[in-house]
Amino acid sequence: MNGDDVRSAAAAMTAVLRPAAGRDWTVRAGELDWSCWTTAAHIAHDLLAYAGQVSGRPDGGYLPFDLRVRADATPAEVLTVAAAAAGMLAATIDAASPDDRAWHFGPCDPGGFAAMGVAEILLHTHDLTRGLGLDWSPPAGLCAGVVCRLFPDAPDGDPAPVLLWLTGRAPLGGRPRRTAWTWQAARR
Repeated sequence: MNGDDVRSAAAAMTAVLRPAAGRDWTVRAGELDWSCWTTAAHIAHDLLAYAGQVSGRPDGGYLPFDLRVRADATPAEVLTVAAAAAGMLAATIDAASPDDRAWHFGPCDPGGFAAMGVAEILLHTHDLTRGLGLDWSPPAGLCAGVVCRLFPDAPDGDPAPVLLWLTGRAPLGGRPRRTAWTWQAARR
C-alpha cells in the first residue's frame, strides 16, 4: 500500500463523516468504549505517530511524542486534524524508500505503515458511523489491500466483511466474532 491509499481512505472518511459533524459526538463510537470525538482524535494520533516512525526510522520503539487535540475542538475540527495527519503520513510514505524500516513490533516498511494507516482510518470510520447512526461500509479495494498486507492468513471472501471479522467487529458467515486479534506489519 502507498500514500495514495492513505489519501483515498481519508477522503472516504471525510465524505461520510463531515455531513454528520453537527451530530452528538459524545456518544460511543459503535462498540468501542471511546466517544466518537475521542475515536476521531485517535485516528489523527495514530496517523501522525506512523508518519513520525517512517520519517524518524527508529528501530526499537515508538518515538516519544503524542498528538493532543484540544478538548474544545469541534467534531469538524477533529476531522480536519485527522485528514491533515493522513496527508502527513501519505507524504512521508511517498518520500520514503521502500527499503526503509521503522519499528512497529519489529521492522516495518513504509507500505506496512500505509496499510496500518488505512486500517486505522477504515476501521475507526466504521466505528464512528455505527455510533452516529450512518449507513457506511469500508471501500472494498482499500480493505483488500489492508487484508493482503496485514493479515496473511485471512480467509477468502468479500474484503470489507473479512476485515471487519479479522478485527473483531463482526462475525463472518459461520465464524464467530473474534475476541482477540493482531495484524502483522513487520517485514524484514
